[in-house]
Amino acid sequence: MSQYIFQYHLWLQTLSNEPIPLGIKLDAIICNAGIMALPKLEKAHGCELQFFTNHIGHFILVTGLLEQLTEAGRVVMLSSDAHKRAPKGGIQFDNLDGSKEYSPWGNYGQSKIANLLFAKELARRFAGTRKTANAVHPGVIATNLTRHMNPVLSSLFANLGRVALKTVPQGAATQVYVATSPTLANVSGQYFASCNVASPRADAEDPALATKLWEVSEKLVAGLPST
Repeated sequence: MSQYIFQYHLWLQTLSNEPIPLGIKLDAIICNAGIMALPKLEKAHGCELQFFTNHIGHFILVTGLLEQLTEAGRVVMLSSDAHKRAPKGGIQFDNLDGSKEYSPWGNYGQSKIANLLFAKELARRFAGTRKTANAVHPGVIATNLTRHMNPVLSSLFANLGRVALKTVPQGAATQVYVATSPTLANVSGQYFASCNVASPRADAEDPALATKLWEVSEKLVAGLPST
């Protein structure tokens, strides 16, 4: 998987560095890529893989495309209610490689609270403009995101999907609403679930934590191999 992640990183750098053709501007960026609950610790560029894929990958993409946003452009980060599973303090800055401790769901939660904090910090940096940044919990959806889970849980999710989980269109509803609804033109720095503003974990609202994550992310990206 490390080779795949290296190629993913290079693709993100290429995409964010390439000019948008014909002067096309972006009305919205929806960050909806990710992996979940890897059973064993895996790393990419010195970072635990869920943190690198789910947060750093989107950080590279969004910061590289900010100048392409329209004056009222929107950034929508796919977080998750699973952000509440993040370790105490939200982000383990002294353990971003997962070598001190690792748990499939704890580290997934860390990557999801990172998505939320990124949206909060981006909203702060958008202050004074018409641009917005928000995070959303799409719900528990019947997709292949469970592919890395152990077979028993993966089978359980597959069976639940027929009756209890959201369909893909239902799961897309909140992110599309936040990206397009005229009623949200002036709403920024919020966390949405089921098309309504929701309350995240308390430390996801910590501006100092959000700023520190941004600064640490910048340093990590600066140390990555260039294209």
